[in-house]
Amino acid sequence: MSLRKVKALILSIFFFSSPLWAASSNPQVILETSEGVIEIELLRDAAPISTANFLDYVEKGFYNGTIFHRVISGFMIQGGGFTSSMKQKATNKPILNEADNGLSNLRGTLAMARTSDPHSATGQFFINHSDNTFLDHKTKSRQGWGYAVFGKVTQGLPVVDIIASAKTSSRGGMGDVPKENIIIISASVKHSTMLGASERSQ
Repeated sequence: MSLRKVKALILSIFFFSSPLWAASSNPQVILETSEGVIEIELLRDAAPISTANFLDYVEKGFYNGTIFHRVISGFMIQGGGFTSSMKQKATNKPILNEADNGLSNLRGTLAMARTSDPHSATGQFFINHSDNTFLDHKTKSRQGWGYAVFGKVTQGLPVVDIIASAKTSSRGGMGDVPKENIIIISASVKHSTMLGASERSQ
C-alpha cells in the first residue's frame, strides 16, 4: 500500500471515529438572507420534533422568499411566515412544544415561534438576539410552557446583529416590521463533503 493511501485511510478513520465528527452529525441549515448568510446547527437529539418540522419546511422551499417580519433589537428576530408583501403563508399542522428539553433561549439560539397556545408552532421561528431565559420552560401550563429551542447559530451572528438593528415601523397590522424588507433568499440543508474528500484522496 502506498504512503498516499495509508494517509488517506488514517484520515478517514479519524473522521468517522472522532468525537468531533460525531458532534457534527447534527443537521446544518444555511439561511441566505439579503443581509448575509446565517449557518445554523439543529439540535436533533434534544428537539427531534421541532428539527424534523423545520427541515420539512426547508426541504420544501417554504422559507425561500419569506422575510424577517418582526425585529426587536436586544430581543429577537422572527421570520419564516410572511412574504415580502406581508401575505401570511399556509403551513402544516402545529407541532408539540418541546420547550421542556432543557435547552435555554440564549443569544444565538433558534426557537419556534407560536401563539399563546403552547402547542401552536408551525413554520415561524426566531433567533434570540440576547439571553432571553424568561422564555424558557418552567411548568407544563399555558403560561409556563415556554418557547422550544431547537438550534443555534454557528456562523453569521454578526448578520443577526445587522438584522436586529433594522429600523422598523407598523405594516400589515403588525408592529416591529423592518421598513425595508429583510428577505430569506433561500434556506437549504448543508451537506457534508468529508466523504467525497476522502474518496478523492485515495
